[in-house]
Amino acid sequence: MPSKTKTLSAKELASWEASRDLGAELLQSIREMKDGQTRVIHSPATEAREKTGLSQSQFAALLGVSVRTLQGWEQGRKQPSGAARTLLTIARTNPKALLAVVATLHAASDMPSPGLGMSQRSVP
Repeated sequence: MPSKTKTLSAKELASWEASRDLGAELLQSIREMKDGQTRVIHSPATEAREKTGLSQSQFAALLGVSVRTLQGWEQGRKQPSGAARTLLTIARTNPKALLAVVATLHAASDMPSPGLGMSQRSVP
C-alpha cells in the first residue's frame, strides 16, 4: 500500500494499481465489517449538526448554506471556511448557545424560524 503522505508518480501509481487484487480487498473489508472491526468516522460538520439535534436541511438553513454544501462538508468532499467553520465549532462545543442566538435573532426580527423547529428539539 502506498504512503498516505508521499505523492506517487504516474509510473508508481500504475504499478501499485496493477498489483492490487480488488476482489480480495473487498472480501477482506466485508469480513472486517462482519467482525465489527470497522468504525464510523464523523466529520466535524456531522458532529456539530448531531449535537444541535437538527436535520441536514434545518442545520443548513441555520448556517445559511445549501443542503448540498452541508452534505459536502459532512462527507469530507469540501471544507468549510471562515464564519461557517467558526459556527460549526460553536455548534460542536456549545450547541445550546448557537440555538439560543438563532432563536433570539428570529424573535427580534418577528420572522418565523425557517423550518428549524427549535422549540421542538432537545439539545443534549
